[in-house]
Amino acid sequence: MALRALLGLWLGVVIVLGFGLPMVATPVQWYQLPVIPGLEDKARIIFFHVPTAWLAVVGFAMSLIFGVRYLRSRKIDDDIKSSASAGIGFMFCILATVTGAIWAKFSWGTYWNWDPRQTSIFVLLLIYGAYFALRSAVEGEERRATLAAVYSIIAGVTMPFFMFIMPRILSSLHPEPILNTQGKLHMNTIMFAVFLASLIGFTGVYWWMWRLQVRTEQLHHRIGP
Repeated sequence: MALRALLGLWLGVVIVLGFGLPMVATPVQWYQLPVIPGLEDKARIIFFHVPTAWLAVVGFAMSLIFGVRYLRSRKIDDDIKSSASAGIGFMFCILATVTGAIWAKFSWGTYWNWDPRQTSIFVLLLIYGAYFALRSAVEGEERRATLAAVYSIIAGVTMPFFMFIMPRILSSLHPEPILNTQGKLHMNTIMFAVFLASLIGFTGVYWWMWRLQVRTEQLHHRIGP
């Protein structure tokens, strides 16, 4: 309960700061955010879009790790943790897609135009959608856990390509990453602080949701159908 309240308060402050702090061309006050060329006021979405994409990566990577652990240990708890990680990663992947589509509407005039970043995240959604379809189609706890673990490893290995490599090797309308290829950070101190606070807060939400999901599934497994 205390963690949930703390996370709610933390993210509430992030939302207020992210949308409330003024954005000016040449910041002179500590509380002013810089205008990022090509993004202008729409740059505020980075406080929410980037953390959701980050947690999609975390969730899918954790699913891979626990998938490997299950194949080595054959402990059902590792399968539960892998599945919970994939589920929460999938949710954040959807949120990243939605927030990205909202930004695209304001910037490009359309929610979707099959830009390489949009295409790559759509493929990831298909890959992990198939993961849950596999889990629901296979009967037998051990067989389901084994096949799901193998699939989570394969999917996790492909994830960096679709998240980081494909969008960078193809021409894209998507703006440069916050930390671009020249290593320049398009943020001043206060903007970076709000961004980090958002990243920490969203990561805390992921951790809280993951622990809750794992405990729920463990209890369900012990009680039985």
